[in-house]
Amino acid sequence: MASRKSGQRIEPSFGDDEDDGLRVDATDRVSGGGRVANRARSASKKRREPRGGRRRGGSGGGFFGLARRLFYWCIVLGIWGAIGVGGLVLYYGARMPSATTWTIPDRPPNVKILAVDGDIIANRGATGGEALALEEMSPYIPQAVIAIEDRRFYWHFGVDPLGLARAMLTNLTSGRMVQGGSTLTQQLAKNLFLSPERTLERKVQEVLLALWLEHKYTKDQILTMYLNRVFFGSNAYGVEAAARRYFNKSARDVNLGEAAMLAGLLKAPSRLSPARDPEAAEERAQVVLGAMREEGYITDAEIKTAMSQTPTRAKSFWSGAQYYVADMVMDQLPGMIGEIKQDLIVDTTIDLALEKKAEEVIAATLDEEGGKLNAAQAALASIDGTGAIRALVGGRDYAESQFDRASNAKRQPGSAFKPFVYAAALEIGRTPMSVRNDAPVRIGNWTPENYDQKYRGEVTLADALANSLNTIAAQLVMEVGPQNVVKLAHRLGIDSEMQANASIALGTSEVSLVELTSAYAPFMNGGFKATPHVIRRISTADGTVLYENTYDNPPRVLDPAIVSEMNQMMVRVLTNGTGKRARLPDWEAAGKTGTTQSFRDALFVGYTSNLTTGVWFGNDDGKSMKKVTGGGLPAKAWHDFMVAAHRGLSPSPLFGTTGVQPVFDQGGAVAGALANGDGFVGGDAEAFPEPPPVDGALAVDQTRPAGEPAGSGPMPPAGVGEATGTTRRTTLFELLTGG
Repeated sequence: MASRKSGQRIEPSFGDDEDDGLRVDATDRVSGGGRVANRARSASKKRREPRGGRRRGGSGGGFFGLARRLFYWCIVLGIWGAIGVGGLVLYYGARMPSATTWTIPDRPPNVKILAVDGDIIANRGATGGEALALEEMSPYIPQAVIAIEDRRFYWHFGVDPLGLARAMLTNLTSGRMVQGGSTLTQQLAKNLFLSPERTLERKVQEVLLALWLEHKYTKDQILTMYLNRVFFGSNAYGVEAAARRYFNKSARDVNLGEAAMLAGLLKAPSRLSPARDPEAAEERAQVVLGAMREEGYITDAEIKTAMSQTPTRAKSFWSGAQYYVADMVMDQLPGMIGEIKQDLIVDTTIDLALEKKAEEVIAATLDEEGGKLNAAQAALASIDGTGAIRALVGGRDYAESQFDRASNAKRQPGSAFKPFVYAAALEIGRTPMSVRNDAPVRIGNWTPENYDQKYRGEVTLADALANSLNTIAAQLVMEVGPQNVVKLAHRLGIDSEMQANASIALGTSEVSLVELTSAYAPFMNGGFKATPHVIRRISTADGTVLYENTYDNPPRVLDPAIVSEMNQMMVRVLTNGTGKRARLPDWEAAGKTGTTQSFRDALFVGYTSNLTTGVWFGNDDGKSMKKVTGGGLPAKAWHDFMVAAHRGLSPSPLFGTTGVQPVFDQGGAVAGALANGDGFVGGDAEAFPEPPPVDGALAVDQTRPAGEPAGSGPMPPAGVGEATGTTRRTTLFELLTGG
């Protein structure tokens, strides 16, 4: 046909109408065949589509499309986040030891120190308190801790997503960190196994360990471990240590307000400690009480009662004289049982009633007169006839100074050492009625004087001791020999090294108050050694005894006749001599005063048939007091303590003061001791020394002037009784004085 020519081309023509359709002419409609018609129908169909449809599709479906895209990307990011977290967990978990090797580390061992009646003196060790079972604690303690630290503790699996989310929201809204998201289990895991550093690795490991704890232990076991190990400030770990530190009571006995204060400390133990900031601690306790009410643990009435209680005022340090005893115990333990590897119970010889009374007496005496007399410190030690320490005060206030002046400080005892000189003289045959001449004495280049610089002429040894005459003590020490005085002092209980010279008569060798007091005890108990000791028994928590002292059968160290004579002489110190302020009503007592150069130290050591007690007053820096002698503040404090210690007891006399008189035959004290079977080694110079030979330092004339009775002993040293117009002093005397 003419219309279908082989060279004819059909060109599409694009118009500018809004439908972007195709334009064809009539010839194309006739001869274009199916292809053109189809294109025309397609363009027509596009023109019939609704307007704007493609624009809506181009915008992604509006709000719902955006939501779909967000949901999609959240899923994608969540999957990748889970993969990332899982990778971190696997990585940090792989750096930890195998879970099969995980074990709860042992709690550091605690040493519970008990008085004779079973009351607790102190807990010592890294924690400062023993571990308690959950049912032993005051029920308010776990309630308060759960309410403020982990309300969902009994419901979560070690990690609390809800609690974490709540904490994050609270912190975001407040603009600061006010809540933590860690559970009690996580805190326990951190305390048991991890360092306190804040790193991603530590946090991941904390979560893994918390899950392990929850799998292996019950909730109550986890809570018990937490409460017995968590830090409460002021070096107190665990609720028992904290309760005793802040309230001076056991965690078994704390009330609601105290439990709230303990729980409040967990947020910031050091900052909120009632020892540091009691107001802040009390404010935090109020917050804890509110949390407990919200959780239904307590009622409004209970809160009102708790708030009406007087806030606790904790001292800045462990306070109380009994802690000097605790320190003494801890110093001695390693030498008795070696390294402390488990919980121990130490039974001591301390009577807490006497301990508290001793502390009160020392504090009251210093408060009343210490300031005006420039006496800042004091110490007291009281022991029984076996050497058991019944009370010990190492200083004015343990909270201010933990140095134990009773057992660790060594000072000159002054004239309190003279009883050992007199006892040594009695052992070589002198008697209380032996006469010596109180007059200026020259021993080599030394001329000792009496405290009052007066001389009394002829006096008996009993009078000389009662009035603490230095000249007579100096004569006796040279008659006996300084080395033999030292031996006797060591035999009776002095452990410190002493110099065997003439000046030892006036107590120039330093000793501790405890050893000096224990060396007086043989005068009290009839002549037996009284080794000072404070530990009776050491046992484990399950009752296994590791140590028990063996001081029940002490050796005899002094002849009963000598004891009798010494007691008769030292009773006169209190009745007629320098220790009158120490006299006790109804009780027979004996003792000796002591004062050192320039009134630096003042002591009184005395005893009844029940107790031997030593008291010291002075200053740590060695400064002089204002004319304080052993017969002053020490005698007064000794009196006040001993009156309280003997209240309610039936009075009994001292050994050898009622109807027992010493008998000396030609063999002297040694023969009498052996004849009586008192257990001495016959002829042993360690027990009963012979008179020393005369040397160039001291000339003794053994001839007697006419009229002097036989048995009065050898003549006093040369130089005694020389007429002098003035009192002679030497440089040595300036270093020595008697009380």
